[in-house]
Amino acid sequence: MALSGNYSKTPKAFIFDLDGTLLDTEPLYTIATQKLLDPYGAQFTMALKRQCMGGDSRRSARIVIDHFSLPIDETEYLASREVHLRDLFPNAPSMPGAEQFLRSLSQAQVPIGLATSSHQHLMELKFSRRDWGDLFDEVVCGDDAKLVNGKPAPDIFILCADRLGIDPSECLAFEDSPNGVQAACAAGMSVVGINSQYVADGGLSDADIVIDDYADLGHLIDRWTSK
Repeated sequence: MALSGNYSKTPKAFIFDLDGTLLDTEPLYTIATQKLLDPYGAQFTMALKRQCMGGDSRRSARIVIDHFSLPIDETEYLASREVHLRDLFPNAPSMPGAEQFLRSLSQAQVPIGLATSSHQHLMELKFSRRDWGDLFDEVVCGDDAKLVNGKPAPDIFILCADRLGIDPSECLAFEDSPNGVQAACAAGMSVVGINSQYVADGGLSDADIVIDDYADLGHLIDRWTSK
């Protein structure tokens, strides 16, 4: 599927999710979660992953714990999974066209924000071998002291827009999961959905545009970055 949907406005700011939107980390979460579940003889299915994607990390942990009746709590779950993720994250590949797209926005001095459910130390680990993780004007992580509710609540997008000094209605958000799209829409933002194998058909239907690759936005980037 190529670009679908229509979006005619010129945003005043761009706010990005991280996992599955800028970096291809979703396969890594699957690997780490399966390693955690192996001792329990449990299988992390695609259907279960889709329930967890794009939401607050503790909420996602609780979904898996309850599904398999695991004898651990959210803190233990996340700590065990992180042991595996720490080895995987530094090598996470970029999503196709993401770096070039961000650099184009940065060079045009368009405000850019990052709104990720990842905690700050993991966000930094994911960008540790990248030289474009510092292009963002504002970053809001899942453990931000000012963040009350994680995705699919709109709080993280509203907070990021506020720190950028831009009204949410003037922002364009980029997301790869139904939870993330729901959060951005609830914040009053327009949304670009990043399609992937992890999203069921129609899962991004609330987005204004759905793309397979940032190159799909080539006809818009010149207009968005022109002064």
